[in-house]
Amino acid sequence: MYGAILGDIIGSPYEFDRGDKSKGFPLFMGESRFTDDTVMTIAVAEALLAAIEGHFVDDEPATEAIVGASMQKWGRRYIDRGYGGRFLRWLLSSRPLPYGSYGNGSAMRVSAAGWLFPTLEQTLEVAGWTAAVTHDHPEGIKGAQATAAAVYLARTGKSKDEIKKFIEKTFDYDLSRTCDEIRPFYHHVESCQQTVPEAVTAFLEGESFEDVIRTAVSLGGDTDTLGAIAGAMGEAYYGVPGELKLMCRRLLKDDLLEVLDLFEEKTAKR
Repeated sequence: MYGAILGDIIGSPYEFDRGDKSKGFPLFMGESRFTDDTVMTIAVAEALLAAIEGHFVDDEPATEAIVGASMQKWGRRYIDRGYGGRFLRWLLSSRPLPYGSYGNGSAMRVSAAGWLFPTLEQTLEVAGWTAAVTHDHPEGIKGAQATAAAVYLARTGKSKDEIKKFIEKTFDYDLSRTCDEIRPFYHHVESCQQTVPEAVTAFLEGESFEDVIRTAVSLGGDTDTLGAIAGAMGEAYYGVPGELKLMCRRLLKDDLLEVLDLFEEKTAKR
């Protein structure tokens, strides 16, 4: 989960095309902070850990209910972290219902699903459930599943070529463009279908964990979410350097760290 959180933090100062679309930016600066991407990543991770512990993770309604409750709990605790308007209304609703979104929020929060389950089939199933709590549009579900699948495949030793072929075949994403081809025309957009393929491409081109993040953020646009999605994949493939983990911990609150530490403990045993 460090990968998604670091991607969010590192990308946060450059959102809305505030960077210069180069890879030579400072990784951390005064404006670097965790955003809604980190909060929701933590929320989904906590919920899935609880579902596994309670032995009801195969129960779709029960899992979706605990994911939704966890997202509302954490979102209300950190209400000022940059949520979109419709999602904010969902967070504050007494009767939260999915609202047909295909926004990239379903993909940025799903990384825990890529780590917690023993099979690709279960990973895809649960990833879809975490999306459907809010983002029940087919593209919203697809974006979450593609992200979780890439994390699962990377952590289980698949090559980048194998990951690329699976994502292309299963989700019909166009991964033929290079980042150099994407970058000049890319702008701030918040849909899964215009964020997840770009984040996957940044992961495929990145030559280390740090380079994956730099490549994703250099595309511009919704840089914290691009960073979170690509960073999740980068961690699963490369691991995260210790010094970056330490910086990540310095920028998180204690309650977020408690969930992160529990997640790291549980996944280390798998």
